[in-house]
Amino acid sequence: MAKIQVSGLTFSYESSYDNIFENASFTIDTDWKLGLIGRNGKGKTTFLNLLLGKYEYSGSIQTSVCFDYFPYTVTKEQRKKLTVEVIEEIEPAYELWKVCMELDFLKTDGEILYRPYETLSHGERTKVMLALLFSKDNYFLLIDEPTNHLDMATREVVKDYLNSKKGFILVSHDRWLLDNCIDHVLSFNRNSIQVEKGNFSSWYENKEKRDNFEKSENEKLKQEIGKLNEAARRTSAWADKVENSKIGFDPSREHDRSISTRSYLGEKSRKMQQRRKNLERRQQNAISEKEELLKDIEENIDLKLMPLNHHKEVYIRAKELQIQYEDNIVIPNFQMELKRGDRILLQGKNGCGKSSIIKAILQCSGVEVLNDFSEYKEIRLRTSGILEAASGLKISYINQDTSILQGKLTDYIEKIGVEESLLKAILRQMDFERVQFEKPMEEYSEGQKKKVLIAGSLLQKAHLYIWDEPLNYIDIFSRIQLEKLILKYQPTMLIVEHDKTFGDKVATKVITM
Repeated sequence: MAKIQVSGLTFSYESSYDNIFENASFTIDTDWKLGLIGRNGKGKTTFLNLLLGKYEYSGSIQTSVCFDYFPYTVTKEQRKKLTVEVIEEIEPAYELWKVCMELDFLKTDGEILYRPYETLSHGERTKVMLALLFSKDNYFLLIDEPTNHLDMATREVVKDYLNSKKGFILVSHDRWLLDNCIDHVLSFNRNSIQVEKGNFSSWYENKEKRDNFEKSENEKLKQEIGKLNEAARRTSAWADKVENSKIGFDPSREHDRSISTRSYLGEKSRKMQQRRKNLERRQQNAISEKEELLKDIEENIDLKLMPLNHHKEVYIRAKELQIQYEDNIVIPNFQMELKRGDRILLQGKNGCGKSSIIKAILQCSGVEVLNDFSEYKEIRLRTSGILEAASGLKISYINQDTSILQGKLTDYIEKIGVEESLLKAILRQMDFERVQFEKPMEEYSEGQKKKVLIAGSLLQKAHLYIWDEPLNYIDIFSRIQLEKLILKYQPTMLIVEHDKTFGDKVATKVITM
């Protein structure tokens, strides 16, 4: 059982104004199933790359183990090859029988290795790469968000698989996954790094207790500092008055003053001055103690939404709907009635047609898509059966593809027709750093790009909000913010999302395809 000892770690990117890590020190055990938690941009993936030796840093990372990282990089040229050839190029020393054994644990037949890699689904690719990762001996494994774009059935398999393993760091924003397959938490907080035994729920419960205690102590100290300030003001006035009475006197008014009286006044002045110093010291101690509080508090500021109510009760109606691309029938028979106030969650395996239903709705006559990008219009769908939308229905749409975000943030804001100051204010409330506003959006992390799409949608006054996998790469605290928002304002929504905790909290109906 080896350890990873991090001491005085300091690192920043050349283009960054601030250090991502500054004099960070902590120890983790390579026998743990460790969950790595933190806001977008707090350095989770950066830390994994530092372990891999990709960047120079100051301080030290001491360990006797080797590291390997998921996801592996697969080039465009490699994607055209057989999967077995791809993994051989990634890891020439791999052992086929071990990979097949791990695939069996992942409930996947080894024949998948002899299919072209580009024909594999997201879930199949994830399973192959996890099997290759865990087929290696004596490595501490770095697993970076393995469940993005995976359907619920595949997430179940990955969850059970990781729960049976140990010796890894798992970066994930999926609370359900973290609860079911980790035994320690490494949290990158606002101003500190913390290691704690347990899963996500136990860590979050302890964090809330710590936060509430610090808030309570902060209020007590504010009151104490106020009282000390008032006492110091009175004591200072008394001390100055006594000090002034020591020097000089009027014989006509103070005929009884003597040397002993002046000695008494001197002692009294000394005591008052000492009391003043004691109060100042207590003030400073209280202020210093207060400054140590609230540094890691995650203030989930309540977001706002301005949904519209359509005069019709039924927004979308689908009956015996068939959808096909050219001659390929994607959905043979779909039924749905989406009414005002519904929040329908579409569930099903990847490739079952969830996004096709959304695109068909967006192409309905009589609807207005507020952020009207052409992506969903590129392929015209052929439909039969009934698909009706309420006339004049305004839809705010979040696409799962973030590639549309290019160039300046201000240009995107102008394109979707919302107020710049409001969108930036929402991004700040979702812990978006101001310095990011000036960067090209291509340099944003995937989580930051998702936040831009969500902020734009929140500012659009729509009857229906259609969000297609909005939470991929979004940090846990922002997910909790969005849950509170939806439950408070109760917009009408159609959502495709595989985060089980999120779906359980916000959905009023679930359609499993």
